[in-house]
Amino acid sequence: MRVIGGSAKGHRLKRVPGDVTRPIMDRVKENLFNILGNWVVGTRWLDLFAGTGQVGIEALSRGAEQAIFVDSARAAIRTVHQNLASTRLAAKAVVIHDDAFSVLRRADHQPLDVVYVAPPQYQDIWLGVMAEIEKDPGTWLTADGMVIVQIDPNEFQQRNWHGLSIFDTRRYGRTMLCFYELEVGSGQ
Repeated sequence: MRVIGGSAKGHRLKRVPGDVTRPIMDRVKENLFNILGNWVVGTRWLDLFAGTGQVGIEALSRGAEQAIFVDSARAAIRTVHQNLASTRLAAKAVVIHDDAFSVLRRADHQPLDVVYVAPPQYQDIWLGVMAEIEKDPGTWLTADGMVIVQIDPNEFQQRNWHGLSIFDTRRYGRTMLCFYELEVGSGQ
């Protein structure tokens, strides 16, 4: 696991001890950031179920303005702090030790450019996250913002979300990335 591009390129990232997280493969992360390209510069991210923090750290390394990392596991939070320190990106980060759903039920934030959702597998947690966001998607996302969901392809369910529409999916072996945007008329 390493930072692939930007100011922290090449830095190795620590793993969360044990098996409580499933880090994104470098190949998938590289493809994700190739899709996003220079759009990442100046964006604000919410990295839910952050684990090692590597997605938000990659965004910061590539010029994102801020990343908010949320995880309920103490070991994951310690690892995020260590990885932010080693990449020298901590000044642009907020780390929250809390349940993702508790954070989603609080609306104490500015709209974000990316909400990245990579929950534990096979528990339909991503559906619960989407249900929370769809309650008021314009509160969560900027006009050109997106929700990116990382799941196993077997977990995917086509749903009609109020105010959100899927605009792309990518499959990389046992990982699927689903990209959602605000429907026209659902933004600020």
